[in-house]
Amino acid sequence: MGKRSLARVLVVDVEATCWDGTPPPGQVNEIIEIGLCVLDTATLERGERRAILVRPERSEVSAFCTELTTLTAEDVASGLSFVDACAVLREEYGASGLVWASYGDYDRKQFQRQCESTGAKYPFGPRHINVKTLFALAHNLKSEVGMDRAIGLAGLSLEGTHHRGVDDAWNIAALLAGLLRPSRG
Repeated sequence: MGKRSLARVLVVDVEATCWDGTPPPGQVNEIIEIGLCVLDTATLERGERRAILVRPERSEVSAFCTELTTLTAEDVASGLSFVDACAVLREEYGASGLVWASYGDYDRKQFQRQCESTGAKYPFGPRHINVKTLFALAHNLKSEVGMDRAIGLAGLSLEGTHHRGVDDAWNIAALLAGLLRPSRG
């Protein structure tokens, strides 16, 4: 991709199995949704948005998880395997050749952990933007803030359902576009 690889940023937000407290014995956090939004860096327009549902293999969707994300065990039961979801990122989005962004480091670390534990090929390249840190620096904040608070500080409205990966990726892309806009003169 060379120079063209900066034409788009792939904004990613994952939702994973979670519990109110520690995971039950034998269960681990697993990605159940990969939310995507493609940000055009020339126009700063948000393009395609997509939710890739992922079937958990070593955990179950708890009632707490459903309350937080709205995703149920039935919703994700017909999802892709994690290995296949990573292949979609590489093959359909060219993720390994793009800059990708997420809000904080959780998403990047969760992908790394889950790829290591499952043997899946890591779908992304080395260029990651942590929008949470960038936002705090750009707004001269004393510390990083949650995405919903950043949306408010940026004068935006939260669109969709918070803690749904597809909607959070869309909102994170809006934050990133706002951070890039002043440099366009």
